[in-house]
Amino acid sequence: MPDAALVARLRAAGCVFAEDEARLLAEAASGAELDGLVARRVRGEPLELVLGWAGFAGLRIAVEPGVFVPRRRTELLVELAVAARPLVLVDLCCGTGAVAAAVAAAVPGVIVHAADLDPVAVRCARRNLPGHHVYAGDLDAALPATLGGRVDVLVANAPYVPTAAIATMPPEARDHEPAIALDGGADGLDIARRVVAAAPRWLVPGGTLVVETSVRQAPALADAFALHGFTARVERDEDRDGTAVAGFRAPSRTTLC
Repeated sequence: MPDAALVARLRAAGCVFAEDEARLLAEAASGAELDGLVARRVRGEPLELVLGWAGFAGLRIAVEPGVFVPRRRTELLVELAVAARPLVLVDLCCGTGAVAAAVAAAVPGVIVHAADLDPVAVRCARRNLPGHHVYAGDLDAALPATLGGRVDVLVANAPYVPTAAIATMPPEARDHEPAIALDGGADGLDIARRVVAAAPRWLVPGGTLVVETSVRQAPALADAFALHGFTARVERDEDRDGTAVAGFRAPSRTTLC
């Protein structure tokens, strides 16, 4: 059982799952080190950043202060990517590399390429994706040209919070995660549209594109898919509150005369 005084301190700070958090913190450290971790949590730092890892799709994903913490809802992207059984996967806006790591764990032999603009995210992704390829750069500009037309599945959890809505986000996200990982522009879809526009040059004929979004934004994102030649569908996971648009580009037909 976790220490009652520790549980009470966390509960007083507003931690809803105080007992679970107390147990995890006590497993991570003791004595003065534990006191330091608890103090960080009480000040409002996300538990995952305090512990140094986040649970995601059955894995422990390494995180560190200043990085976007993977959410359970994003496990929907993993399921959709795994269902396509890719030989080559690209994860844009990869953050900690959580999606790519979970796909790699589920699809033996998959070759993973991941990219992010944020240096802290890239550092974490390289820890979480040993033996795979992680690049620093703006979306697909970081990818090697030799990947063109060879990618089976491209996934992206691009930032999709409308700029004006960031101020209303919970403090754990607003104050401790980088704006670059949250801000999707005026309607939240600026980066996602860029991903959709870039995807055709990387995907194999019939390849799959999967992009996380919100329920409200999904119709507009599906329209962007269609604009770039994708047959799109909206996927919804009610249990995890996850939403994504998934699509594929049918192989072009060759007419014989």
